[in-house]
Amino acid sequence: MPGYTHVQKAQPIRFAHWMLSGALAGNPFPIDKERMASDLLFDSVIQNSITAVSDRDFVAEFLFACSLTAVHLSKWAEDLILYSSAEFGYVTLDDAYSTGSSLMPQKKNPDGLELIRGKTGRISGHLVGFLMVLKGLPSTYNKDIQEDKEAVFDAYDTLAASLEVAAGNMEKLKVCKAACESALSPDMLATDVAYYLVRKGTPFRDAHHIAGKLVALAEQKNLPMTSLTCSDAKSVSELFEDDLAELWNYEHSVEQYKGTGGTAKESVVAQIASLRQWLTEANEQR
Repeated sequence: MPGYTHVQKAQPIRFAHWMLSGALAGNPFPIDKERMASDLLFDSVIQNSITAVSDRDFVAEFLFACSLTAVHLSKWAEDLILYSSAEFGYVTLDDAYSTGSSLMPQKKNPDGLELIRGKTGRISGHLVGFLMVLKGLPSTYNKDIQEDKEAVFDAYDTLAASLEVAAGNMEKLKVCKAACESALSPDMLATDVAYYLVRKGTPFRDAHHIAGKLVALAEQKNLPMTSLTCSDAKSVSELFEDDLAELWNYEHSVEQYKGTGGTAKESVVAQIASLRQWLTEANEQR
């Protein structure tokens, strides 16, 4: 059958060759492709010549990796934008990565983080745009594919700049411990009440319901849950005992999550060590 490039008859090929998928049919000369691939530092030889001249999966995969990385950076930046605001005040951004308002002198705008968030749309746009180029192409090489260059180069440059700004923000970031702690509230310990009951043998479904009734009682009395007496708690369930008061400790609440991925200190330290190990191994493989 005819093989086509640019939607024009080019070279004869087997139909089975097209189904499996020099510009189209392969190379008729006795060239050692495995040796050539090795010399060019390629992992292997693509087994189908039609695929070899037209495949741009690696471009789409690269753009996806850039887009996904940018999305994670954007989510991280959004959290910091909120946490650095006057309404939260959990962190303070360094002046090197923020600017003052052109009108309001009291403001400190998180420009670097906002640009990270904004550039994510640009990078993701390159991915979607290039996929739209690919989706309408016939098999083999077509000139449309040259659109990959602008997308790849700009996505790389934009992501590299975003990573640099993100690293600088993180390095200079100041955490406001007092603000973080003052934002904690007794109602956040309601789940711990349910866990308390589970440890006493109550099924979680029932424990969740009882904990909810304790929260409702505190609201009815216009008291923080931590101010309820043991007799108050027993009016909800006889399962509550004097040791309930031991739950009213935020440090205790955090430190119970010692499993992999948890928020206890030893778990967080393990996560940091694991990431450092991953980075070391990734750098060694480069």
